[in-house]
Amino acid sequence: MNDSMIMNLSIVAGVTVAAVISPGPDFAMIVRSGMRHGRKAGVATAFGISCGATVHAAYALLGLGYIVAHHAWVLDAIRYAGAVYLCWLGGMSLLARKTGVGSPVGGATNEGHGNTWRSFSEGFLCNIMNPKAMLFFVVLFTQVVDAAMPRLALAGVGAFVALAHFAWFAVVVFWLTEPRFMRVFTVWRSAVERGVGACLVAFGLRLALGG
Repeated sequence: MNDSMIMNLSIVAGVTVAAVISPGPDFAMIVRSGMRHGRKAGVATAFGISCGATVHAAYALLGLGYIVAHHAWVLDAIRYAGAVYLCWLGGMSLLARKTGVGSPVGGATNEGHGNTWRSFSEGFLCNIMNPKAMLFFVVLFTQVVDAAMPRLALAGVGAFVALAHFAWFAVVVFWLTEPRFMRVFTVWRSAVERGVGACLVAFGLRLALGG
């Protein structure tokens, strides 16, 4: 591996980490899932977000990013679908009844396979329908990553980006579901859920308005 490739990969890693940890719909979704349903659901949501990132990386690697970048209607359709989805999820949080949290001590929850799958689906859809995530991958693989890199190295970049998503959001989930934090959340659950719901609605409206 030459110095040029090492420098390129270092830039990719820095850009990826900065993008992943930046607050956005994915972060709000993780907070909603982990604090509302517990650690297992939060990790499932993190995995869903990671799988969404994997899909973005796959079509960017295959050159399909050209379609996304040069056909505005594709981005517009995804943008409006994502906006509706985020507003719907945010509305559900805003209208949630004040009940006890599923796991106030942050450990295992009693949720079944169905709820885990739903949490995964919510994370996946949140990421896959975010046009900014799509543009990030298109720009990453067309402007930042050296096109002359071997295919295996490009695939490694895609895997790193997906793994970075999962690792960061899994860490966030484990932190949010710590017993001490969950005890505080149990007291302030209604306010926190409504705050997260308002953030999701705001992200949705921003998407719809092209922000």
